[in-house]
Amino acid sequence: MKNINQNLNAFALLVMLLVASITYAQIKETATVEGITEYQLENGLKVLLFPDNSSQTITVNITYLVGSRHEGYGEKGMAHLLEHMLFKGSTNHPDIPKELTQYGARPNGTTYFDRTNYFEAFNANDENLEWALDLEADRMVNSFIAKKDLESEFSVVRNEFESGENSPSNVLRLKVINTAYLWHNYGSATIGNRSDIERVPIENLQAFYKKYYRPDNAVLMVTGKFEKDKILALIEKKFSGIKNPEIPLRDIPTIEPAQDGEKRVTLSRVGDLQIVSALYHIPAGSHEDYAAMAIAEEILTDQPSGRLYKALIDGKKAASVYSYSPFTKEPSFLYFNVDVPSDKSLQEAETTLLSVLDGFVETPVTEEEVNRAKANLLKQYDQISRNSAYLGTYMSEFIGAGDWRLSFILRDRVESMTADKVNAAIQRYLINTNRTVGNFIPSKEPIRVEIEHTEGLEALVSNYKGKEGYGAGEAFDVSYENIQNRLDTGLLPKSPIEYGFIKKDNRGKSVTLRFMVRTGNVDDFMNKGKVASYTLRMLNKGTQNNSRQDIEDKLSAIKSSVFFNGSNGKVAATINTTEEHLMEALDLMTDMLKYPKFDEAELEKLKTQELASIEANKTEPNYLASKNLALINQKYERGHPLHVNTIAEDIEDVNAVTIKALQDYHATFFGLSNSATLVAIGNIDEQALKLYFEKEFADYKSDKPYTPISNKFTPNNVANEKIKTPDKKNAISIGVLNAEVSQNDEDYAALQIAGEIFGGGFITSRIATRLRQKDGVSYGAGGQLSVDADKNDKNSSILVYAIYAPENAAKVQAGFKEEIERFIKDGITEDELKVAVTSWVQGENVSRAKDGELTETINNNLYYDRDMMFHKSIEDKVTSLTVEDVNKVIKKYFKTLDKWTVVNAGDFVEDADIKSTDKKVD
Repeated sequence: MKNINQNLNAFALLVMLLVASITYAQIKETATVEGITEYQLENGLKVLLFPDNSSQTITVNITYLVGSRHEGYGEKGMAHLLEHMLFKGSTNHPDIPKELTQYGARPNGTTYFDRTNYFEAFNANDENLEWALDLEADRMVNSFIAKKDLESEFSVVRNEFESGENSPSNVLRLKVINTAYLWHNYGSATIGNRSDIERVPIENLQAFYKKYYRPDNAVLMVTGKFEKDKILALIEKKFSGIKNPEIPLRDIPTIEPAQDGEKRVTLSRVGDLQIVSALYHIPAGSHEDYAAMAIAEEILTDQPSGRLYKALIDGKKAASVYSYSPFTKEPSFLYFNVDVPSDKSLQEAETTLLSVLDGFVETPVTEEEVNRAKANLLKQYDQISRNSAYLGTYMSEFIGAGDWRLSFILRDRVESMTADKVNAAIQRYLINTNRTVGNFIPSKEPIRVEIEHTEGLEALVSNYKGKEGYGAGEAFDVSYENIQNRLDTGLLPKSPIEYGFIKKDNRGKSVTLRFMVRTGNVDDFMNKGKVASYTLRMLNKGTQNNSRQDIEDKLSAIKSSVFFNGSNGKVAATINTTEEHLMEALDLMTDMLKYPKFDEAELEKLKTQELASIEANKTEPNYLASKNLALINQKYERGHPLHVNTIAEDIEDVNAVTIKALQDYHATFFGLSNSATLVAIGNIDEQALKLYFEKEFADYKSDKPYTPISNKFTPNNVANEKIKTPDKKNAISIGVLNAEVSQNDEDYAALQIAGEIFGGGFITSRIATRLRQKDGVSYGAGGQLSVDADKNDKNSSILVYAIYAPENAAKVQAGFKEEIERFIKDGITEDELKVAVTSWVQGENVSRAKDGELTETINNNLYYDRDMMFHKSIEDKVTSLTVEDVNKVIKKYFKTLDKWTVVNAGDFVEDADIKSTDKKVD
């Protein structure tokens, strides 16, 4: 009998091995680096798996090696337009927006020079995973790309194009890039141009789709919590049967000739803020010099140590400076943008910008500058690598540039970079004949730089092994019950600090901590203007013990971040760090909270930046519409902490902020009184945290007890106003309807679902379906429900919005009016309820799986004296809702458009069908 059993066992094992060999016959492991493993199917599809058990979500991201670089004559914007079309439906998934909403996914698609990607992040379970993989497999080859969908979608894309046309900064950037390139498609904007967007034949779009959307031109990446064997079997099941089209793939690069002289561009448009920019040609991302130029860029623009920052911002020549350099497959560019307020000289700012850039060649970078830049960049790379959900989409840029392993190679190159190599790269690329800022300047002895394409890319990446990965972390159950059971709460002895800790093993040993202190009452904050916000903004600008530069350097060294936010009497500090460096990050946070320096020069920089921002927004439709919407519903007199400022009052309040006011405010309101919360999640030592806060904040006192500033419900003021914004190609309409309800009310669950159906979801709401899917007049349309957590104030609101071309104003007004009336009259359907409930529940699961969002939830729970079971009770109510329940709250809280506050801003024609008088915001 024993021999028979042994034989049977051996036979069973043989069968299992045979099944396994059959199962993975078409998928082979080809590489592994730092936790990411690459596989390849026989049809050429590459698969990247990155397990992270500590994440309770999965992100499925598929990258196609096609972008705007591959477009031909008359096809500008085709890759991006096709991205939109792939959300319209496919054979087995005819209503993709509805499915994305139903599965509670957080999806999107993006297009850039070298690639297009589509992704869905969702709650980790087998059903969701199989759905997502089936969706991507189906729309790889079975997307409809139908003429009727193109007819509605091209105007949506055109609207997206027009929204970019509103920004002088964006338009100038595109014109400079376009001028810098003679032949290469990197000179063409990914969004395309209006004529090609409007006139693209459906046959051309279908041919483009069939040529580039194929297994051998795609990389599928899955990150998060999954079982490797199960997902490999699923991927093979879904994708192995897809055949490549007979159309050959040829990627012949365009060789951009060396630029032989400085170029200049001048842009003239309506606006107030002046801008000067400069662009230099640099190598592709795979070239070693790209890493050198990334460090040079950081040395130039870092705040506060950057050479450009010091010369332009510290030197009071400009309000802000930023830069970027795309990681591309073929030779790239480095772009600088400088915002110059109208009361400063544009010529002086340009002279300073170019003199610093020219002087960069003559004044070599130092080891100190290089080490600081390396620390800053390596901190960014480290934080990205610890976030598996973001890493899944982040890799698309490197995939598009040639290979995903380039992300690690870039990091290694930055880490090993020397000052000599950086200086050599600067001297080669940052020369005036290689830049674009303006007019052509002749030269007797032109200097030219040839930017070569990377050779031997396959050899560069094929044997790359990388470093030790961060591990997969703990599989953390995000059910309400488990979170509550794992949550350690209490009150620190002799302290008002109420704590909530969840100790769990995160991937990379990461920790998220939030510390919030509350002081003062409404009378304390009368006539304070912007002092409270500026006090918060100055906390990281230097302390009595650490300069601003010291703070940045120390945080980069420990790969940690400290952020502050809050409002009148509320100060919140958020730390993102690791178990190893938590205490060091806490020391820096404590130093910033307790001993800020309040430097005059730093204050002036902040004030200049805000005044420049106000100036830039004076002609912006979005800003003016939002500002006027709040002013129409103004409830408080000037001086009250909740008063809504006019633009003139904003400027007055900025100018009124002084160092003395900040010092007085900090001395009075920064300290523990009667309300504070501390939440930490991740690889923490709870006892060490308790001891730290008991010791370090024993002397952190305020004699201003906290009383919330009441903001009780009042009905909104009825209006439908029009603001004229000349020369702006995009308009916006925003409407708000106030509602008297709180999160504690019985109606809350049903109202959440009503809001989801009315304006939420992934372009599947009533408003989005009408204005984007049906009418095709708006790229961005939807709504938002904001429900007050305070059961006494009950100050809630329903919001609706749409962006569109000004000539479509009447259609937007009609869409708002008719959809709101239909919503009230007919209510929702059973199918809408089912999709919305599933979407909401899945979305809440995803939210609880993200430590940052869970930290905020626990912080609010501590303050409002509730626990995770409060949220479970809401979910229980949501899942038991009927159509009648939701329709009842719709009739109770929703009102026809003539009861809303609506503001419309844009370059409207005189007969635009908006029944109101023009309104100007001062």
